[in-house]
Amino acid sequence: MSKKRKIAKRAASLGLRLPATSANLGPAFDAAALALNLYISIQAKPAEGFSIEAKGRDQEICGASTDQHLILSTYREVLERTRRDVVPLALRIQNEIPIGKGCGSSAAARLAGVALANHFGSLRWNDEQIIGEASRREHHPDNASACWMGGLTVAQMSGEAEAQVVRIPPKGKWPLLLAVPERALSTEEARLVLPTQYSRADAVTNIQNSMLLLAAFTQGRHDLLGAALQDRIHQPYRAPLCPLLPCLWELSGKNGILGLALSGAGPSVIVFLDPLSSAQRARKLISTHLSHNGLHAELIVTSIATRGGRG
Repeated sequence: MSKKRKIAKRAASLGLRLPATSANLGPAFDAAALALNLYISIQAKPAEGFSIEAKGRDQEICGASTDQHLILSTYREVLERTRRDVVPLALRIQNEIPIGKGCGSSAAARLAGVALANHFGSLRWNDEQIIGEASRREHHPDNASACWMGGLTVAQMSGEAEAQVVRIPPKGKWPLLLAVPERALSTEEARLVLPTQYSRADAVTNIQNSMLLLAAFTQGRHDLLGAALQDRIHQPYRAPLCPLLPCLWELSGKNGILGLALSGAGPSVIVFLDPLSSAQRARKLISTHLSHNGLHAELIVTSIATRGGRG
């Protein structure tokens, strides 16, 4: 049997479609996230050597060298750690997710690598193991859980690479707008500005608001968002690094804008829109307000993705 036929016989090709995510959601720091209807699609098949063909957003990053590619490095590391053969892959990538801007791009890439290793290495991992492995690499489970499961997820790390995940279907319609600035911000840089200790009052307020936020989604209570998205743990400290946030705060509760929060660690902002109002009108209002304040952002009208990478 030829080498090509041996490669093809070892594993069938795999297609993945992973959504962007918005984590933290104000007070639910490192605990909750939403999947968004923006995707990275990956087609992978066994090959004689590693290769990548990338199209779409941030093409130069998605098509980076195979030696420095986050998807492939995760894929290799998982297979080597589990003592499986590393099958070379040819990847075709179509990307819509902003990279390095708080939209879960690294979680999607790591999940893709873990899912590829699971498939081509015949690991037979379940959802919790796949999410847990990606979460261990991300150092928190919120983005990974929403990306893999879809919808709204609440997640907790349990052990070295185990994740406890609950998927919650939000009640009703939740139109969203993602405000994405030109400048990227690394999670590491955003973490450095956070204090090591918090007051009891700040901790209690965030717990209360997190519970209120969960109630808003499960009961379809859009009226609760303005209060529920208030945060004292990370947003006040990250605001100087994320100028869109304090600027857009001024619009919260006005003209169909229910509330807003940093998307992940920033610098993007996720805006929750009134389903009874015009999303395009809100988009125009936000664009004008940013322009008057000397700021610019790409404004993407989107919604909650009900399905994640697991299909």
